[in-house]
Parts: sequence; C-alpha cells; structure tokens
Amino acid sequence: MRLILLSCAMIGLVATGGAVSAQSNPAAASATRIAQAEVEVRAVDRALDARVDDEDRRGLRDRAQGAKDATDQAVSDLSAQLALVNARITGLGTPTPGEVEAPELVAQRKALATLRATLDAAIKRGRLAGVEAGQLIDEIDQSQAAQFNEKLSTKTPSPLSPAFWSIVLEQAPRDGRRVGLFLKQGGEQIAAQWRGGIPWQALLGLALAIVLIGPVRVGAHRLAQRRLIAEAPPSRVRRSAYTFWRVAVGTLCPLAAAFILVQGLRWAGLLPQRWTSFLDGFVFASGVAGFTAAVTGAVLMRSQPSWRIAPLEDETAQRLRPLSWVLTLLTFTTAMVGYFEGAIGSSRSAVIATQAVEALLHLLLIVATLVVLGQLRARRAAQAGEATHVGVSAGLSIATLIAWIAVGVAGLALLVGYIWFSWFVSLMIGWTVLLGSALYLMLVAADDIATSIFVRDSKVGVTLTGALGVRGSMIDQFGLVLSGMIRLALVLLALGVLLKPFGASGDPGAIFDQIASVADGIKVGNVWISPGAILRGLVVLFVGLALVRAFMRWLEQRYLPATDLDGSGRNSVSLVARYIGIALAVIWALASLGIGVERIALLLSALSVGIGFGLQAITQNFVSGLILLAERPIKIGDLIRVGTDEGDVKRISVRSTEIELPDHSTLIVPNSELITKSVLNKTLAGPLGRIQIQFSIPIEEDAEVVRGIVLSCFTAEDTVLADPAPAAFIDSIADGRIRFNCFAHVASPRAAYGARSAVLLALLSTLRQRGIEIGTVPQKMELVRQGGTTAQPAPAKDETEMK
Repeated sequence: MRLILLSCAMIGLVATGGAVSAQSNPAAASATRIAQAEVEVRAVDRALDARVDDEDRRGLRDRAQGAKDATDQAVSDLSAQLALVNARITGLGTPTPGEVEAPELVAQRKALATLRATLDAAIKRGRLAGVEAGQLIDEIDQSQAAQFNEKLSTKTPSPLSPAFWSIVLEQAPRDGRRVGLFLKQGGEQIAAQWRGGIPWQALLGLALAIVLIGPVRVGAHRLAQRRLIAEAPPSRVRRSAYTFWRVAVGTLCPLAAAFILVQGLRWAGLLPQRWTSFLDGFVFASGVAGFTAAVTGAVLMRSQPSWRIAPLEDETAQRLRPLSWVLTLLTFTTAMVGYFEGAIGSSRSAVIATQAVEALLHLLLIVATLVVLGQLRARRAAQAGEATHVGVSAGLSIATLIAWIAVGVAGLALLVGYIWFSWFVSLMIGWTVLLGSALYLMLVAADDIATSIFVRDSKVGVTLTGALGVRGSMIDQFGLVLSGMIRLALVLLALGVLLKPFGASGDPGAIFDQIASVADGIKVGNVWISPGAILRGLVVLFVGLALVRAFMRWLEQRYLPATDLDGSGRNSVSLVARYIGIALAVIWALASLGIGVERIALLLSALSVGIGFGLQAITQNFVSGLILLAERPIKIGDLIRVGTDEGDVKRISVRSTEIELPDHSTLIVPNSELITKSVLNKTLAGPLGRIQIQFSIPIEEDAEVVRGIVLSCFTAEDTVLADPAPAAFIDSIADGRIRFNCFAHVASPRAAYGARSAVLLALLSTLRQRGIEIGTVPQKMELVRQGGTTAQPAPAKDETEMK
C-alpha cells in the first residue's frame, strides 16, 4: 500500500511540473526495489522461525544479503535524487516577505518540497530495511556458529565401551537395507538401459576420463617444462610458473575426468535419479583430491628437485611424498563416505561410527608424519651439531609441539566420546597443512612475479625509465611494495578460509561479503576511504605528476630558452613551477578521494601550531628559499663567500643551497643562513674580477720607472683587461720607503688568483734584473734593560726578514 501511495505521489508531482520529471522514474524504481527488499526481508524472517538445515540457512543468508544490497543501492540512488532536489530548492531561494510570487514559482516550490519529503521518507524506509536485513544476516551467522559449538560439545559413549557399538549394531540392519535399496535401484536402472543397446556415451566418457588422468596430465607437465626451459629466461618466475602449472593441471584433470565420466553416464541414461547427489559429490571429491595431490607434489617436487620452491632436502621430499598420497586418499574417501551417507540416509550411529574411524585414520597419518619429521631432524642434528640444529629449527619445533598437542587432545577426545570434536580437529590439521602449502606457493609466486616484472633491468622497468623517466630505485621499491601488498592480501584471505568454521558464518560466501564490505570503504569523518578510492587517487596522482613532468620538459626545453632570462633566472622559474605543479597534482589526487581544498586548509590550520614549533627551522629555510628564488641576491654560477668558505653556487632549492668549493667538495648551506647573515657575492654587481698588488721600494729608487715596470707587467699578462685599464698608485711614503698600491681587472673573479700570481712573478723578475729592492716598511726593535736604560738598537730589518 505504501508503495502505491509513493508511486502515485511521484506521478502527481510529475504532472505538476516538468522540471522534476527527470527525477521521478529513478525515484519510483528505487522505491520499488525498497518495497521488494522489505518483502524479501519479511519472508526470510518468517523462514527463520522454523528449524532450517545448513543448506537452507545458506540460501536464506543469500536472500537477506541480496535484499541488503538492493536497499543500499536504492538509498544511494534516492540520496542522489534528493541532492538534486535540494539544489533546485536552493536555487529558487527564500520568498521575499511582502512580495507576491508568480503562481508558477509557488507551484514549483510546493512540488519540490513535496518531492523532497517523499524522497526523504523513502530513504529512511530503505535504511530501515537495510538494517533489518543486516540483523537477519547476523542472526544467521550466529545460529551457524551456535550450531557449530553445539556439535563440538556433543558427547557420545566412548568407542571403547560396548554401549557405543551396541547402538551401531542395533541400527546396522536398517542401514544395510538402505545400502541394498540404493544399490538395487541403481543397478536395475543401469541393467534396463544396458539392454536397450550399447551405452556409447558412458564408454566414451570413461575413455576420455582415462586419457585425461593419464596421458594428458603427464604430457602437459612435460610440455610446460620443455617450453619454459627453451623459451623463458632462467629466473624465479619460470620456477613459479611451472609449479602453478602443475597445480592447475593436477587439479583440473581429475576434476574434468570425473565430470566427463558422470556426464557420460547421465547422457547414456545410466545415472539413477537417487545417485545424482552422490555422483555430483564424486566430481567434487575428485577435484579436492586432485588439488591435494597437486599442491603437496608441487611443494615436495620429489622427482624434480631443481624445480623445487620449498627449501626442502631431497631425503625429506622422498620420505614425505608417500604420506602425501595417503592424505590424498583419505581426503577422497572422507568426502565420498559423507556423500554416500547423505545419499542413502544413514542413521546417526552409523555417521558417528564412520567419523570415529576417519578421525582415527587421520590421527594415525598425522602421527606418522610427525615421527618422520622427528627422525629427519634427529639425523640432521647428529650431522650438524646440537647448537646449530636448535637455532635453525626453533620455529619448526614450536609447530611440531603444537601439532603433537592437537593430536593428543583429539585422541583423548575420541576415547572419551567427543567424536565430532576429534573428527573436526583431525580434519582441520590436514586442511591447515594443505592450505598452508598452497599459501606458501602463492606467496613465493607473488613475490617472484612482482619483483621480477617491476625491476629496473626488466622490460617493464626499461620502458618506465625511458618513457616516463622513473628512477630505477623507484621501480625496485614499487615491486617490493606490490609484492608485500599482494602477499598480505593472500594471508588475510587464507586466514578467513581457514577460520571460517570458528567465525560468524561457515559459508565461504560470507568471507567474500566481508571483503566486499571492506572494498566499499570505511568512513573517516565525512570522507569514505576504500581500496577503489585509493587506487583512483593513485592513478590521478600519477597522471598529475606525468602532466607536471611534461609541462616542465616544455618549459625548460622550449619556453625558457626563448626568453631573456639567464641560467639562474630559468632555474628559479623552473623550481617554482615544479613545486606549484606538484602541489596542484596532490590537491587533485586528494580531491578525487573526496578531500576538498577546504578540508586541506582545515588540516593545515590544525597543523600550524606543530609547524610553528616542531618544524620552525624547516619552514624558515623554505620561506628563505622562496625569497632567494624571487629576489635572486644569489644566483646559480655566482662566486660567493660564506664565512671562511668561498665557492661557486651550483644549485638553489627551497631548503638549501649547494656551493662547490675549490677542492671540488660541496658545501650545503641552509637558505636561512644566506638570508639572515652577511654573504659576499663577488659576481652580483658584474662579472669582472680585480687584481690588487701592494709592495714598497726604497725612497732612493725612481718611482716613475717602477710604475712603468708594473704597468708593463700588467699589459704583458693576457688575462688582464685593457678596459678598465690597469693602474698603479703611490699609496704613501713612510719610514724611507715608497708604498705602491696597484690594480688591474680580469674577465672573472675566478681568474684573478692565477693572473695575480703571474703578474707577481713577472714583476719580481723584472725588479731583480733592475737591481731594485722590493719589500715592506722597515721596523726598529729596541731592547730595554731592567734599570730603565736603552740597549743598543738592533739593526733595522724588513718585515719579510723577520720570523
């Protein structure tokens, strides 16, 4: 009734105005889905009032999950429609008091308000139906767990007591008649069909099954090995590929053979109706047995040790391989016995008796395996020494101890009468070994594939390096991270499969439902974070960085060379553009996750206090770097002196500046040091360098001649510039000497040191040839005695002669 009213209301709204017609059909369809989900939820709720078995419980859970998914989707669609309606209402604005609106606007506003109320009510109904469906799913899961706990705690008479076997013998005649009737019905149908002619379909199915089990399986193994050796490069991937090929062939061939055999019987009409479930179980058991044999064989690799992934010795593989075949046989037999008992309707006592026998056989197999492992460990310990043995086998010792404890508990439970518990524990040990073996193979293969494909020397690595300019180390790191993520996902999935009987649901579909719920995402504040959103954000970030890289290549190679900027100016523009581009790419990636600029600003404001105290130095250097790039008091290529260090500026970033010293070492100076302290920039005002030479001559010498000699030495040096012209000045006359101060310019400050040395060598040589003494102002030294008299003054010496 509510669905009819809701649909009529929406149809009426469409008639009132065409502006909302685009929203009526989706809303009506969503309301219909919600109504159907409510009906489905009530049906599941009524069905749970009666007693249901495991198969019916799984079906009810699927129905409840489907209703929940339908309501979630409908609520999502209705929420989108409600957002559109709210946007239109906001666009209409608030009526102005005292002003009469047009009738069309009044009708439109009323229709939108009614539609908003209707959509809001439908959304609330959908959310309520979703909550009810979720509660039913939890109830089903809890009932499954309660039934599992009930089975664990069920106690029967001990198999060692006469009471146990008396009950079995009491029900044995009835079970025997059930077996006889089952075989009789099947035999009569087979005999009747056989008299009608040769059942060639069944014979063909049997022939194909034999071919698949024998020649096809063996030939597939040999073909894969030859192709991998001949074509694949020698690497770990080849070994992992061959291992998985063995598992796939070893599982699919028995499964396909059993399916073809049963299908041939069905096509020939030889399959009795009562045998359908039993033979379907035969197909499933064949696949499980094939998987068991294939996985254990791939781990042991007894006949091909060079292809073995697991770090096992040949002797260990030889001793464990027969036990793996016993495990395969027990797995197949246990499954077939269960299907057979279900097909004939065995009594509860017969089921308990078979479970006791199966538990005993599994426990004996586990004990035999532990004994073999213990013998191998003892032999290795005798060969390698006790200390080495304990250190290497510590983890294996713990696992062995846990296995012995589990076997002891299961054996004791079997003797006491907790047969289902013992049966379950023994099967769980075998299932754990099988699942652990398969998980180990998958973990090794995932690591081999990820770290072999994403490596700098691979084809993918070379392509990424050449096309996108990605560094080789980043490719190696990505391969390792990808391997870790895949292996973590495999471990979590394996744990979910292993622990499903202990969880909320024994249905494997529940595991995938949980994975799907994780894939839907989790809500952090007002933002939904999901694996898909993270992947989308990474893709957007990758695309954004690629665009920034392409823009920077165009800017640095095409645009900036066409400008009048020098190298330092180009570097400043390039750095600022790069950081702005990276910031925009990050903001774009965050926006794809639903994190808007306003949230980023809120986060930055929340972090401002921490930045002010904990990151003060980094922030100061960052701001100083921006000032250096904008004002450019220091440019790339400048010759500067910071403290006692002098060198060429090679790189200016937003955090620090790199200076190459004359000894070719690199001095990294924080940008704040260049802004807040004194820095000598020798090339800021101009590119020229200056030579200064100071010396003195005796006052008796001709100063004009000496001046001419100095100027001629300047002129003779090639690196000295004619413009500005060299100059020689008399600085002072003191103590009987004439002091000269001479200047000349060279093309660069870097050439001043060499040019000054060359001029000095020429000047000294010329003055020596002319017999002109060069030195500094002479100084006198007087010795004062203790009595106050002055001693004989020492002869005057030039400063250059004093030590």
